[in-house]
Amino acid sequence: MAQFIRSAKSGSDWTDAELLAYNVSITSTSPAVFFQSDADPSLDHLDPAILTSPNAEDPNLSAATADYLGYLDLASHATQESAIDDFAAATLRFLGFNERHTTVATRYIIPLTICGETRTAQTDVCLIYRPTTILLVLVEDKTLFNKTNVEAPVVAEAIAAFQFNNTKRAARGQPILEAMTIPCITMFGTTPTFYLVPVTRELSDAVKTAQYPTSQTQVLKCVTVVTHQRRLSDGMADTEFRKLALARFVAFKTLAKSYWQQYLA
Repeated sequence: MAQFIRSAKSGSDWTDAELLAYNVSITSTSPAVFFQSDADPSLDHLDPAILTSPNAEDPNLSAATADYLGYLDLASHATQESAIDDFAAATLRFLGFNERHTTVATRYIIPLTICGETRTAQTDVCLIYRPTTILLVLVEDKTLFNKTNVEAPVVAEAIAAFQFNNTKRAARGQPILEAMTIPCITMFGTTPTFYLVPVTRELSDAVKTAQYPTSQTQVLKCVTVVTHQRRLSDGMADTEFRKLALARFVAFKTLAKSYWQQYLA
């Protein structure tokens, strides 16, 4: 077996080397397999203008629709990373991810125990079941700003969420869970990719103690693409892509909820 160098890195500093060192693979799968459905969900419950308006300047738009499209416009022309984070958070709120007792938070810091030391995994956006359960993490793909690949930090944040959730469960007198599948999203500009990260106690302990876990962790991901789109960077500024992306967010909300309900019990 190859000898891997493991060190106490914060989540944002993880690279593909950490995925190899902790026996993690990431597999892209079809939407039908990932979402366990052959059809995208209906968007009939949304304001039709959300799906067709090119920008927020139409005076006939409702306040909520104009507000959301304003976030989209800023993110589509982003020169600052915060514009994409703000848009991602607005999308989760607009689509009702923040159900009762649940809050969409930005820049939330989760402690990560790695190689016997405490580091951090700072989410760009996350969904928290108040007061202390991480349900979902969202990470901005900063390759748009010439920074490192996003997938290794996604895995690090999922592991941090597992550790954090179990620590809080223990403090409440609840049993420690052996596994949690953490739903995750990355945003390349306004283009989402969806992930299911199955974190086990074996993987978490391996990270804590700088060991190679025997069992491989297999992460599933689903990219969002349409064949006609001119450039990936157009993202949801393209109205056809916007319809697809919002449908995938709605589908992911249902799928993610089926996983996080298992560790809310």
